[in-house]
Amino acid sequence: MRGLSPHYKNEYPGWGRRGPGRSRLTFFSIMALMMLLLTIIHLLSSVSAAPPVRQNQPCNSIDNGYQCFTQVSQLWGQYSPYFSLERESTISLDVPSGCEITFAQVLSRHGSRYPTESKSVAYAKLIKVIKSNGTSFTGKYAFLKSYNYTLGADDLTTFGEKQMIDSGAKFYSRYKALAKKITPFIRASGSDRVIVSAEKFIEGFQSAKRGDGHSRGDAATVNVVIPEGDGFNNTLDSGTCTVFENDDTSSAIKDNFIALITPPIRKRLEADLPGVKLTGSQVIYLMDMCSFDTVATTTDGSELSPFCNLFSEAEWVQYDYLQSLDKYYGHGAGSSLGPAQGIGFTNELIARLTQSSVHDHTNTNQTLDSNPATFPLDTTLYADFSHDNNMISVFFAMGLYNGTVPLSKNSVESIAEMDGYAASWAVPFGARAYFEMMQCRHEHKPLVRVLINDRVVPLHGCDVDQLGRCKLDDWVRGLSFARSGGNWKSCFA
Repeated sequence: MRGLSPHYKNEYPGWGRRGPGRSRLTFFSIMALMMLLLTIIHLLSSVSAAPPVRQNQPCNSIDNGYQCFTQVSQLWGQYSPYFSLERESTISLDVPSGCEITFAQVLSRHGSRYPTESKSVAYAKLIKVIKSNGTSFTGKYAFLKSYNYTLGADDLTTFGEKQMIDSGAKFYSRYKALAKKITPFIRASGSDRVIVSAEKFIEGFQSAKRGDGHSRGDAATVNVVIPEGDGFNNTLDSGTCTVFENDDTSSAIKDNFIALITPPIRKRLEADLPGVKLTGSQVIYLMDMCSFDTVATTTDGSELSPFCNLFSEAEWVQYDYLQSLDKYYGHGAGSSLGPAQGIGFTNELIARLTQSSVHDHTNTNQTLDSNPATFPLDTTLYADFSHDNNMISVFFAMGLYNGTVPLSKNSVESIAEMDGYAASWAVPFGARAYFEMMQCRHEHKPLVRVLINDRVVPLHGCDVDQLGRCKLDDWVRGLSFARSGGNWKSCFA
């Protein structure tokens, strides 16, 4: 920008009336203000135009998880990488003064994975069809022209392994008073991604313990792997309830909601991709690709997949609710037999907390649970590794979301309206629920509380205090659904 020449000064009334020195100061002040204004405009335009990627920052931290893209990655339902909900917790996570943790159990989902085999085949086919039929790929769609689908199936990604290492380190850090002298007893459901998740958790746990100067004692190991599949009772992957397995109610609810939310998205995508025709389900597949491509191509969460930028934040909110809806009506209270799948684990937890034998006739493996070598009751630190669907059933069997009323099947509800329930909040990749027992100085009986992804979930069915806790025996009495076997007999009606 050029300065004003001297003769311009005489053309403006009042210019230089207070002497040449003051005139030059005013002139440069105006210049500075104009340059500042231009700089601000440039910065604002750059921020609005730039993709939501934060470079050179640790995105996958031990404490907070995957936090770089809070407006996007936390709206991927169960495909969201783990993120801490500490900021969303209305109750402090700190152990109250005068209390000490005397028991801790983590129930964890496996880390970020590739799509399941059937989904991977469907995604690859969709990408191929889009590339074959599309006649123009421009702007944010340009990457599709050269994109090749190379994702694997079922296994953990490198990012998922890192998540679980961080999870083990965080578990040690929180419960180090116990972990210094106790080796956790660890079980895993029998799929490869769950077993590897447990192993990576141990790697992080042991590394943190060594770093804390405690290298003595037995190293943690996966003590029990419970087989998956027909004929095996497994509280970490229930699949023996015949009626439940044959119920497709949630699929119909999900399909109906897809039909409600996808028409405007499909119309926009088809207009932007000449020659391409999509179904509602294929729109959702493209949204799925945002998460799966991201967790497959990043090891630290530093870059989003270009699939993510094809959709608006409002569309991601709808997607997140769709996944929550599916989990609620598929495995939660919206399914008559969903919570029944979590009865067995709930009764195992009761046995561990009370150091008494397991009383259950649902999906517990009685051979394993009756053997002290495979189901000990004399320790106070446990870690179990499972799947998202199973964890949803466990949470609802325990009544942890009893404040959540039946979800709307035709309109999006906020997480506040769902009383803290959402698939992304409950069971993201690498999700972890901590079940804590503590003894406090002025309490004769131990207290129990539950943290799901760093959010204290106030207990139901018992006399809960301001810190979300109940006395152990009061909480156990409140778990009458699980202790009575619930409606498990209806599995075989």
